[in-house]
Amino acid sequence: MNETISNILSYLAYDPSRPLLFNTALFFILFTAFFAIYRKLIDRLTLRLIATICFSLYFYYKSSGMCVAILIGISILDYVLGQLLVRFKDDTVRRVLVGLNVAINLGMLTYFKYFNMLCDTFASIFSVNFEPFDIILPAGISFFCFRSISYIVDIYRGTIKPCDNLLHYVFFLTFFPPLLAGPVVRAKTLLPQIARNHKPTQIQISTAFFFIICGLIKKVVIADYISCGFIDRVFDDPTLYTGLENVIATYGFTLQLYCDFSGYSDMAIGIALLLGYKFDANFNAPLVSQSPTEFWHRWHISLSTWLRDYLYIPLGGSRKGTFRSHINLMITMTLGGLWHGASWMYIIWGAWNGILLVAHKLWCKLLHLPKNEHVGVTRHIINVIFTFTFMAFGFMFFRADSMEKVGEMLTQIFTAFHPEVAAQVFKGYTSIIIIMALGLILHFTPQRWMNALIYRFSTLSTLSKAIILSIAIFIAIQVSSSDLVPFIYLQY
Repeated sequence: MNETISNILSYLAYDPSRPLLFNTALFFILFTAFFAIYRKLIDRLTLRLIATICFSLYFYYKSSGMCVAILIGISILDYVLGQLLVRFKDDTVRRVLVGLNVAINLGMLTYFKYFNMLCDTFASIFSVNFEPFDIILPAGISFFCFRSISYIVDIYRGTIKPCDNLLHYVFFLTFFPPLLAGPVVRAKTLLPQIARNHKPTQIQISTAFFFIICGLIKKVVIADYISCGFIDRVFDDPTLYTGLENVIATYGFTLQLYCDFSGYSDMAIGIALLLGYKFDANFNAPLVSQSPTEFWHRWHISLSTWLRDYLYIPLGGSRKGTFRSHINLMITMTLGGLWHGASWMYIIWGAWNGILLVAHKLWCKLLHLPKNEHVGVTRHIINVIFTFTFMAFGFMFFRADSMEKVGEMLTQIFTAFHPEVAAQVFKGYTSIIIIMALGLILHFTPQRWMNALIYRFSTLSTLSKAIILSIAIFIAIQVSSSDLVPFIYLQY
């Protein structure tokens, strides 16, 4: 008996190899128990907030161990700084308070994410040996640091009022659905909902289950399956595969990344909605975009708008002329790439996207193209294919380990394409090709069809919804690999 209890406690304790993720059986078990308690406390706001905070902190502890203390510390510091911002009227003092918040958050990001990279870069410049420090990266630190910065900056700008309830603010920053991989939920979106004590309607609960099912299928059935079965193999050693296979892997990774990340976002949005909190969509069918500009209006919307509001616009945005606007775009996208991690590959990827955005603006200006031009079907398809190709090429830098690997992939594509082996490739990877095609078909499904499907799902009985959810979980278990495949954006 004691051994059984010991094993259970060991399983519930922090283990870096077993984080508490949305796609694990342990999460579904613990969340079901938590949700039962949550529903019992539906009319007791304070107790419900405390219960949610406790579950959120445990959720983060299972992912980052004692780094949970950092999350608690930032929550308290933000609350205090927010209160001080409205008490001091002198703008110099207020700027110092904002600077303190930004310095602490960016300082943490620099230490945990970039310290080894910076030291290694200086060591290379001065030709000295450097042994990287063993620094544990707290999961989701980029996401909650950005939420912290936006809260304090918004108070300084007068966009929002500071939160007067410490419990409410701790809930906001620690709320577990978007904690590890977004969306980057802002205080102006979530804090008013906390104060209203909103209770989810039956329609919202149905919609929540629909999002959770969609997210689970995107992550496990599509992203993980095509990744483990094909994409990882090609990116690990591109020279073993033809140029055709390298192209398929490049396009496939773009689909994998979308399904993995939007799958997490769907589940986060669904779980939050199940608890009565509504988030804005983080993705809006980005692969149907007709230009790089449209792509970044549809991809990782919460981060794109954050970078726009707290980096691009403060740099001057488009207010200081065309040339300065283009420079600001390049800086914003390059730093956006660096935000993803301490690697020159991310910086190159960010710079590539900056170049695409600037090139698109110059192209539109050269041809005098209106922003919302309606085009024919043929041109629409061509625009989508070109945009998808440019973005997929950029994601090659995002996924590859080094420029050497990118060079190998491009060499295979341009010197050993071998289209004559297409039939063999399709035969050897039939299930992979089918799943990729299914993912693209679902992605290109018109939004009105999805809305109709959500409505039909909401009209089903509770038993029917439970059966569908159980089937989705069963399918996910059947196609999942033996090893847990974390969400890609957990490392950011």
